[in-house]
Amino acid sequence: HATAAVFLLAASTLVFGFARPTRQVEVPRERATVVVAIDVSLSMEAADVDPDRLRAAQTAANRFIDELPPTLNVGIVGFAGSASVLVPPTTDRALAHRAIDNLRLDESTAIGEAIFVSLEALANTPPDASGEPPPARIVLLSDGTTTVGRSDASAAAAALEAGVPVSTIAFGTATGTIIYDDPTTDFVEQDVIPVPVGNENLQAIADATDGAFFSATSLDELDAVYADIGSAIGVETVDREITDWFVGAGLIALLVSSGLSLFWFQRLP
Repeated sequence: HATAAVFLLAASTLVFGFARPTRQVEVPRERATVVVAIDVSLSMEAADVDPDRLRAAQTAANRFIDELPPTLNVGIVGFAGSASVLVPPTTDRALAHRAIDNLRLDESTAIGEAIFVSLEALANTPPDASGEPPPARIVLLSDGTTTVGRSDASAAAAALEAGVPVSTIAFGTATGTIIYDDPTTDFVEQDVIPVPVGNENLQAIADATDGAFFSATSLDELDAVYADIGSAIGVETVDREITDWFVGAGLIALLVSSGLSLFWFQRLP
């Protein structure tokens, strides 16, 4: 009975093999574009994240782009009271690193403008060989809410229309503060200004654009967030044929059944 059972197992395995089964596997994307938009408003000077919000954000952003597949295009946008493309989408990681390292603080926060500028950068990315635009995503890191420029809602609507998800990262804590020197007085007067992180507006942008929202209160948490985003952007799930697995297993089972048949019955099945 053992010989017959192994032989039937071999036959069944070969039948499944000839049906050309597949399994889903994750493979690195050959082409995609991500724009990283980083808030450089004055509140990013808060030291509630070691050493401060901006320097921690720079460290994590540099690690993030290093972990992306080398064929992915990466663009860098900096924003405070306005937004600008510091590096158009490119595979040149050195340019991206320099732009991130050279970020400087400025007044106000224009999250809506950052999204619009990022969309413009993505629109200028050349199509792939089939003429289709490559998959694209915006990753926006901020600690506050929009104070100037076009609204978050209008920017989210534009991103949704363009089919570009915006993943947002609220970076900082509820107890963050910055020290402001009042230049209008004859003596040095310092005010401690609370700068709690703004979660709700960033959550709304992600929800409206089919993106993902993350909250990070430390460099380690921010690294983990970027790792999650990188795995979503840098790989895609494809069906891969595994006929060889079944054929190989079927042949092994046939050999086993033949060996058992020769051992017990001195003939092949």
